[in-house]
Amino acid sequence: MRGRRALIAALVLLVGACGAKAGSEGRAARKLSPEGLAKVSDYIRNEIVTGKIPGAILLLQQHGKPIYYENFGVRDVATEMSMSADTIFRLYSMSKPITSVMAMMLVEEGKLALDDPVSKYIPAFAGMKVGVEKKAEDGKVSLALEPLARPVTIKDLLRHTSGLPYGYHGGGMVRELYAEANLFQSNLGNADFVAKIATLPLVEQPGTVWDYGFSTDVLGRVVEVVSGKTLLQFEKERLLGPLGMTETAFFVADPDKFPRIAEPMPEDRNINPTTQVRDIRRPVKWESGGGGMVGTIGDYARFVQMLLNGGSYEGRRYLKPETIALMASDHIGPETKIARDQNYYPGENSGFGLGFAVRTSVPPGTSWPLGEYRWDGVGGTFFFIDPEDDLFGIFMVQTPSQRGRIQLALKTLIYQAMGR
Repeated sequence: MRGRRALIAALVLLVGACGAKAGSEGRAARKLSPEGLAKVSDYIRNEIVTGKIPGAILLLQQHGKPIYYENFGVRDVATEMSMSADTIFRLYSMSKPITSVMAMMLVEEGKLALDDPVSKYIPAFAGMKVGVEKKAEDGKVSLALEPLARPVTIKDLLRHTSGLPYGYHGGGMVRELYAEANLFQSNLGNADFVAKIATLPLVEQPGTVWDYGFSTDVLGRVVEVVSGKTLLQFEKERLLGPLGMTETAFFVADPDKFPRIAEPMPEDRNINPTTQVRDIRRPVKWESGGGGMVGTIGDYARFVQMLLNGGSYEGRRYLKPETIALMASDHIGPETKIARDQNYYPGENSGFGLGFAVRTSVPPGTSWPLGEYRWDGVGGTFFFIDPEDDLFGIFMVQTPSQRGRIQLALKTLIYQAMGR
């Protein structure tokens, strides 16, 4: 039965994810060489043989059709069940683009505006302050609370310029407060989560610094307020259901699906020193728009193909092409005077749009395409969209510790296979 189910899932992936944009086959685009793709496969197999990861899945799709798809290794070394198309992964921050799309649907409908203050939908945000460290003459440092120079806006939430950080110890007094609030472990519903976060200070003035944090979780609550539905209800109604993303949710509710969950190596379960990868078999109240979703590669392929198609898939439009173009444009460029935090994850060759990193310059020694947009998850998954070549890639793996190294190596090999 397992083998039959995996075969069906693979067919659904390979046939169902083919909503190509009209006429894209005629576009001039680079092709991936068989020799280059063989090096990609060899690299992933070596990661498994050397005990870095249990297994993985890689999909590369061009002109709406899979040009490379392969399952590697096992879902979980404890069960030794083979990796397959119906394997369920923790998506973590690959949830953010989905939440961002939901928000932009409401923007298109005129129910939400990018320049709206968040306080219009979450009144507690009107009273937020910025935490500023002050050093006294005796050398003691204290935290002063200063008023906002301007309100936090919806656009700030989408581009991570809200001043809402992720908390961690040793990152300054405001980040310490976020770490002590233990927000990741609180399992509050979205309304209560946002009420709690509104009691904390911002780490910077809104619109001044790209600072990765809870912005998209707050955006998820805004979506709830505007839509009048829970985040998952609205997602199912407007995106997940119509796209056929039937395996995408905030936890795995059906015990019969538990064996399909991918797990990292036993010694590779720490997201950070105090947080392990989440047990997605346990129900949760928190529908985290910033990092809570789980899903399969086939589900995410439908979502990514819709983006690459300019907002449509299999004859149904989800967003306008100009909205996708706006989301995939840099919104923190030099003209904005927005600074970048010390952990600027997009990297020196990229800016950030409304939900994605966006490549704005070519890395030295490469011809990687400008305008490529992408994001990843702390559990190891990543995707990229290359409009110039009408191509996208999705890599599914669970490895908190190896993710950055593997992502860079794989992206390099994939683009080398294209002669880039």
